Amino acid sequence: MEGKKAKILAGAVAVLLVALELALFLCFRLSRPFYLSTAVILSAALAGTVTVLLCHALYPHGRAERMARRLVLDGGEDVPAAARVEYSYFRKVAGLPRRFSLEALSAATDGFQYVVGQGSSGTVFKGILDDGTPVAVKRIDGSAHVDKEFRSEVSAIGSVQHVSLVRLLGFCLVRNGPRFLVYEYMDNGSLDRWIFPQARHGGGAGGRCLTWLQRYQVAVDVARALAYLHHDCRAKVVHLDVKPENILLDDRLRGMLSDFGLSTLMGKEQSRVVTTVRGTTGYLAPEWLLGAGVTEKSDVYSYGMVLMEMLGGRRNLQAEPGPSGSRRWSYFPKLVADRAREGRVAEVLDRRLASSAGDEASVRRLAHVALWTVVRAGEARGAPDHGARGGDAGGQGRRQRGAPAAVGHDRGGPARARPRADAPRRRRRPVRAPRVATGTELGGDGRVGGDEHGRIVRALLPVRAVAHVAVPRRNSVAIDRPFRTPPGCCKRTTQQWSGSSFMPS
Repeated sequence: MEGKKAKILAGAVAVLLVALELALFLCFRLSRPFYLSTAVILSAALAGTVTVLLCHALYPHGRAERMARRLVLDGGEDVPAAARVEYSYFRKVAGLPRRFSLEALSAATDGFQYVVGQGSSGTVFKGILDDGTPVAVKRIDGSAHVDKEFRSEVSAIGSVQHVSLVRLLGFCLVRNGPRFLVYEYMDNGSLDRWIFPQARHGGGAGGRCLTWLQRYQVAVDVARALAYLHHDCRAKVVHLDVKPENILLDDRLRGMLSDFGLSTLMGKEQSRVVTTVRGTTGYLAPEWLLGAGVTEKSDVYSYGMVLMEMLGGRRNLQAEPGPSGSRRWSYFPKLVADRAREGRVAEVLDRRLASSAGDEASVRRLAHVALWTVVRAGEARGAPDHGARGGDAGGQGRRQRGAPAAVGHDRGGPARARPRADAPRRRRRPVRAPRVATGTELGGDGRVGGDEHGRIVRALLPVRAVAHVAVPRRNSVAIDRPFRTPPGCCKRTTQQWSGSSFMPS
C-alpha cells in the first residue's frame, strides 16, 4: 500500500514539474528568466530526491518494520524475520488471547518449578497471574515439531469457545527457545487420575474415584465437545489425541477436552486428511495406521477406547496375574463384547462402583456406545451429521447395513423367517441410518432437551432401541484383539505392537 502511494506521489510531482516548465516557457520563452527558473526547479527536485532517499535509508519504513517495532519478544530484544512471520500468522487467528512475556510467566510459575503434568509434547506448570488467576502453563519442548504443534494448538483452540473445551488464555513466543501456552487451571487434574486404580496413578483427591453418574456426565461432556469441534466450528477440527490424560476435570468434576497439539483443521468439504501417524498407541484408529488418512471418525474411535476404560476403571490392554505366577495380557474391549453378547454387561463394570453404580440400563447404554465406536470400518462408526435427526423414531427399529442384531437374538431375528432356497432373490431396499445417540439418551431422562442447554447433543454413535444392547459382530470390529499394524506402515507403532508377548492370547 505504501509503495502504491509513493508511486502516485512521484507521478503527481512529475506532472507538476512538467506543467510548471510549460507555463514558464509560455511566459518567458527562451529568455534568461526561463533558464533561471528551470535551474531553481531542477535543484529543488534534486534536493528533495536526496532527502527522501536519506530518510528511506535511515528510518524504519513499511508495514513489516512497523510491525517489528510493535512486537517485543523476550525482554525487548530485536525480533528476527521468522518471528515477524509468526506474529503476522497469529494476528490472523480470530479472537486470539493475549500475549505474555517470558518474565511474566516465570514470575507466575515461580521459575517454572511446580510441575503438574508432563507429556510427549511438553511440560505443564501451575502458576498464578498478577490478578490472582490460577493458570496452567504448557511449555512445548523439542525442536523439529515445536512450531508445528504450537501453531496447531493455537489455530485449533485459539478462536473457539465451548463449555467443554479448556480455554486458552494466552501464549508466549521466545526467540530461539520453547513456546508457551497459558490455559485456565483445572483443580482436579486429568481423568486418568480418577478412573484408574490408586496403586498406579494415586487416584483422585484422597484416593477417591469417580462415581458412575460422574463418569457418565464426563462421557456426555466429551461427546458434546467433539460434536462441536466436528460440526459447529468454521473449520472442522480433528483432535487426533483423545485419551484420559487429555480430559481434564473442573471443580465440579465435569469433563473438559484439552491438548490440541496434534489436531488438524479440515475444510467442510474435505472428507479426510492424510497426515503422519502420531499420537498414543492404543487410541489410534485403524485407518490412520493403514495410511488411509484421518477423519472425524478417528476421534470417534479414540473416544470409544476412552469409554471402555471409564466403564471398567482399567487400561484396555494390561497384564493380569496368571496361573503359576505367570502374567498374561487381557484386552478389555473383547471382554466387554463377550459379556454383552451373553447379556451380562454389568459384570465388566468397575468393581469400585458397586455402591454407587446407577441402573443397569445406563451401563448397557454406555457399553453399547463404546462398542460401536471401535468398529474397524470408519464409515460404520455412525454418521455425525445425522445427529440433528437423532430424534427420528423411524430409525430405531432399523439396522444399518452390516450392523449387529440385539443381544439374545440371532442375526436373522426371532420373527424373521428364513427364505427358501428356490425363492427368487428380492432386491435389497436401502436401509436408513440408525439413530444417533444424544446427550439426553446417555443421561437416561427420556426427554429431548433434558440437559441444561436444552439441545440435543450429538454423541456421534448409532444406537438401537434402549431395550436392547446391540453388539457389533466379531468380524466387523476391532474388539477381539488390539489392531496390529501392517509391516512397514508405521515403524514406531509396529515396534510397540509387534511383540508376541504383548498381544493377548
